[in-house]
Amino acid sequence: MKNIAIIAHDEMKPRMAEFMKERADWIRGVKIFATGRTAEFIESKGIEVQHLSPGKSGGYNQITEMVSKKEIDIVIFFRDPEVSEPHHEDIQALLRECNRKDIALATNYASAELLILGLITRESVDRLKKRN
Repeated sequence: MKNIAIIAHDEMKPRMAEFMKERADWIRGVKIFATGRTAEFIESKGIEVQHLSPGKSGGYNQITEMVSKKEIDIVIFFRDPEVSEPHHEDIQALLRECNRKDIALATNYASAELLILGLITRESVDRLKKRN
């Protein structure tokens, strides 16, 4: 496992960078995909990411396609609830596909935190099972 797609609306990019930096140990060995400006912002904070197109230029669709093919394990999308843009249909398609393919999805800091904690716990349990 460990292909994560991250997206953050403009006002949420600093929060996403903070979230990722706080989990630097855990994301080591994780392949992170990010839409255009999110990728640029996160990379400027010293976190390596795979660049996709900007969201409104097809980035959401790229992630949706990767989710559809089960190439993404987790989607973390820090959404600004005050933002309403014409390409929101692309966002809705992404959210629908995560639900359809049973891909873990977090849309804010608290849910992303719980998602990562759950994965860390599951990884620990899996390691213990392999030892026995």
